[in-house]
Amino acid sequence: MTLRVGTRGSALAVAQTRQVADALAVALGGVDVELVRITTHGDTSRASLATLGGTGVFATALRDALREGRCDVVVHSYKDLPTAPSPGLVVAAVPVRADARDVLVTRDGTPLAALPARSRVGTGSPRRVAQVRAARGDLEVVDIRGNVDSRLARLEATGSERLDAIVLSAAGLARLGRHEVRAEPMPLETWPSAPAQGALAVEVRATDAAGTALAAALAQIADAGSTACATAERGVLAGLEAGCSAPVGATARIDGEALILSAAVYSLDGQRRVTASATATGPDAATRAAQEVVAALLEGGAGELDPAPQGDA
Repeated sequence: MTLRVGTRGSALAVAQTRQVADALAVALGGVDVELVRITTHGDTSRASLATLGGTGVFATALRDALREGRCDVVVHSYKDLPTAPSPGLVVAAVPVRADARDVLVTRDGTPLAALPARSRVGTGSPRRVAQVRAARGDLEVVDIRGNVDSRLARLEATGSERLDAIVLSAAGLARLGRHEVRAEPMPLETWPSAPAQGALAVEVRATDAAGTALAAALAQIADAGSTACATAERGVLAGLEAGCSAPVGATARIDGEALILSAAVYSLDGQRRVTASATATGPDAATRAAQEVVAALLEGGAGELDPAPQGDA
């Protein structure tokens, strides 16, 4: 038996998919693993995330390959996955989540608070744009796309390509082994990251999700706490009917028997923010916490902020 695991072709996607594939191979008793590299619309387009819009720019091609039988499993960065269910497919496992925080990367480790005025900070995320502007309105935010290495290279570039700082995910740097990078972690309490950031979603056909050897292997690599936190955070996006590129941050954690969820919605200029939090217990804690947070956000005026980019990416 060979397990075919679908992935995007970037170095980060391959690295994180390899981790999942190796764990599944062990759980299945040492089967051979083949990575199937899939090119997505989000990989080929150079447009900003804010203007790409649409649904599933990073996920649709992977899901098509899974439905068509070109692979047996696909691995997504959970933050890139649409919140709406995909017919015939099931997210069957969320492994242990990596660091959910954003990090600010500079050439010499200068923190955000100490950057000189008019420093150029690169990010492709409307949420991060709003957060940078909220923290430091005197900085210039530059829209960037590309893989981790191409973004890091802009710190050493010349001319108009040169940046003074970039905002990345801590999980991405760690999975690529880029431990030498000078990065300032941004506290989740004041800088909530994208819903489900740092988590991976392992998706299979619904027919393989129960009563199969693959389903049993997926159950072995799944983590209940990571699943609950990601579900709660993504529930905020779904409840707000916002896409993965919207300026929404959410963070959940498990404290004993309780799930604690906090979220923030930003205006695109960073001048306004609406926050809410909730605590829930029990088997449906993630759903109830998300519903309570969404209701509080809307009551607080989140729907009246600058229009956010629509559609899941």
